[in-house]
Amino acid sequence: MINICEQMFCLHPFVSNKWEKEFFLRRKAMSNGDAVLARLFKLWAMVCKLVMDGKRSADQVCDALQAIVDEQQFEAKVKEWVVFYERFFGLELDVSRLKIPEQQQGFDRLIIVAQGMTPQRLFEKCKKLFPTWKWTEKNLDEIITSVRTAQNGAYAVWVRDRVEADEENKNCSANDFSGKGGTETLEERMLHELKYFRETGKHLDVQNWTLCASSRYSDGGVPCADWFSDEFRVYWDRPDRHFSRLRARSAVSQ
Repeated sequence: MINICEQMFCLHPFVSNKWEKEFFLRRKAMSNGDAVLARLFKLWAMVCKLVMDGKRSADQVCDALQAIVDEQQFEAKVKEWVVFYERFFGLELDVSRLKIPEQQQGFDRLIIVAQGMTPQRLFEKCKKLFPTWKWTEKNLDEIITSVRTAQNGAYAVWVRDRVEADEENKNCSANDFSGKGGTETLEERMLHELKYFRETGKHLDVQNWTLCASSRYSDGGVPCADWFSDEFRVYWDRPDRHFSRLRARSAVSQ
């Protein structure tokens, strides 16, 4: 098996010995006046030697390095939402008190719901950007209740980064998720739609429907959303109804 640590030293064509390579890099960094970079290469060389000598687990080292990379990617995801709210709503998203749930494997899309984001407000924003339809003429704020809201401040959830609603949840009714709060609300689903549209110019659920099982209409019905006949639709369904194309989107929340 190719040793990754060995490969990391092969950074200069005129130095053959791996320890000479480490010395070369440190010297080059120091000659450029970058003591921090020199320290980095020294520590990296020491860590690699510990792994090669069997004194440190390669898996643990990889996990530590991955955590550094993930932190940078995480910060970039939050920044995307700051820019999104500024451009789409003219809002300054305050993330200083934002609590983000621990990310789970497979849940790679972050959705941040800013304070003041309500069902009707989000539907109106969709309406300004692309064709929309909803099954009722009533104000959604007056008839929709969700297990999570941004009434008292912004919050965040993790969802799967997919065009179509989760196949894992096909043939499950809203009643199957009752009281669990582990699926996208209608508000989160519309933000998901807006963010995806901003990124790609395309839409979610072109073949299936998202069952917003963590939201309810005042009559007990469940809101659903999809893209059908060139428009974004929000409609009503029974809480006990289930079939393969009607699928909730799982969400990881606090």
